[in-house]
Amino acid sequence: MKKLLMIVMACYGLHAGAQVRQNTNFLYLYSDSVIYANSIRLRPDFSNELQLRVDQKRYPIQQVKFFNNDQGFFANTRKFNDYGISEFSERIIEGKINVFREVSYDPYVYERGYSHRNRRSDIVDVRMFYNKGFGDLKKANYSNLSQDMADKAESMDLLHAYRRKKNTSTILYVAAGASLVASLVSFVAIGKRDVPHLVYHGSYPGPATIQNPRTNFAASFGLMGAGVGLAAG
Repeated sequence: MKKLLMIVMACYGLHAGAQVRQNTNFLYLYSDSVIYANSIRLRPDFSNELQLRVDQKRYPIQQVKFFNNDQGFFANTRKFNDYGISEFSERIIEGKINVFREVSYDPYVYERGYSHRNRRSDIVDVRMFYNKGFGDLKKANYSNLSQDMADKAESMDLLHAYRRKKNTSTILYVAAGASLVASLVSFVAIGKRDVPHLVYHGSYPGPATIQNPRTNFAASFGLMGAGVGLAAG
């Protein structure tokens, strides 16, 4: 996903195209109305439900599509939530295509602000969205971006190149998985075939010795090595 977003930045560049004064505090509603304020804060109530305080007044977050304050620009992602709960993603790239990253809110440290929380920078499976202007958010995936970037040939070339590379990586991982499974099956089959057995000398139950032919695991190790090699690329 990070590579896909890098393509977006390279293709469209970073420049502002705002239709409202984004250096001020404002709410942008689903009705396309804009409400300016002196102060906007996202705070939990007594039940830890998020609420927007606009100049010391509460405002229903279900009606808010975007809000901007001194901590950043945020978008409501409730339509991507299975339960329809309003959550907000922070804009991390501003341009012809705006990119938003999902952030989690910790009610115990809300004094530091919605955008000032401890994020794990090594997490790569975080949800990301994008939009144009103040349009509806979309998931940042190949299908959506290929439609919204179709007006620029250079963008589509890079996007298609990313797609081909991703498909190749998927095929390699599938092949690697198949090789590893085959190696495990081979180990099990050889192990069952070469279980040590007792050979009795004289009449039963006389003294016995264990006969165990030398097992050849070369094929199994070869399959496992091939799987690891494919996974490593």
